[in-house]
Amino acid sequence: MKRFIVNTLVALVAAASMGLASAEDAKELKLALQNPQGHPAEMGAVKFAELVDSKSQGKLKVKVFPGGTLGGDAQNVSALQGGTLDMVVLNSGILASQAKEFAVYDLPFMFAKSEEADAVVDGEFGQGLHAKLADKGIVGLGYWELGFRNITNSQRPISKVDDIKGLKLRVIPNAINVDWVTALGANPTPMPFPEVYAGLEQKAIDGQENPFTVIFSNKLYEVQKHLAITNHQYNPQSVIVSKKTWDALAPELQTVLKEAAAEAGKYQRGISREKAGTALEELKKAGMEVTELSAEELTKFRETLKPVIEKHAELVGKETVDALKAELEKLRK
Repeated sequence: MKRFIVNTLVALVAAASMGLASAEDAKELKLALQNPQGHPAEMGAVKFAELVDSKSQGKLKVKVFPGGTLGGDAQNVSALQGGTLDMVVLNSGILASQAKEFAVYDLPFMFAKSEEADAVVDGEFGQGLHAKLADKGIVGLGYWELGFRNITNSQRPISKVDDIKGLKLRVIPNAINVDWVTALGANPTPMPFPEVYAGLEQKAIDGQENPFTVIFSNKLYEVQKHLAITNHQYNPQSVIVSKKTWDALAPELQTVLKEAAAEAGKYQRGISREKAGTALEELKKAGMEVTELSAEELTKFRETLKPVIEKHAELVGKETVDALKAELEKLRK
């Protein structure tokens, strides 16, 4: 009996030691994103971390840093390239700073519905753009989504295009967003997202534009009164990895990341679309006045922005824009 107890204790100690060694051997990856806890992007990141842990049998761990705690997107991309940050989830258009073709995702009124976007980014077009990042020290794993963007402001309701004139609107810092806001007669203010709430609160800006889930989860309703449903832009989000991190992983762990990103992406998109409707209702309950543009005004909106699309099609690359349009035409037949 004593021998049995001793043997059992030895086995338990050995198992505990193996578990400790296993925990010490596990590699931890840092993943940064701008969205706060509870946002669909953050929920997708948490799901991704769970899947990586499970699929790698604990050999690979992912620690999620939400809410811009590791800096803005530009800082995160730089850290990723330097190898001090392992992963980032961000709006795909921001990657135009690395490969100009990514700016095609910022062109207004390209996608009519989210299913179109899924087919484009998951297919040859989207994968082709991610492949352009390889020589920039970045590996594209896949696409999630932020969703369709809408305009909020603290000054007045927007029920027609002319109501946008004169508003000082925060935009994602890139030329397309500056130009389309300018085309509408408003004043664009490029600003990193972590600074937006304070900018609105301090009246440095009148408004901003983002999907319903972003507006709600970041409590922008506390500093904004009016919400116009415009769906003027659809944002896919790229899940990217530092090439330095990627190259240091065994092939089977690279496969784990790919599979987990794809699986978490399906979950994330589902949550995003479900929560978009819920968020809109919550924004109304929080006191935001919601307006919609008529079909006539939306046509005017699109017509006003056509010169912006034409200008940037030349800068992004006509071949890339034409390829996107061709994909969309096939999907709409």
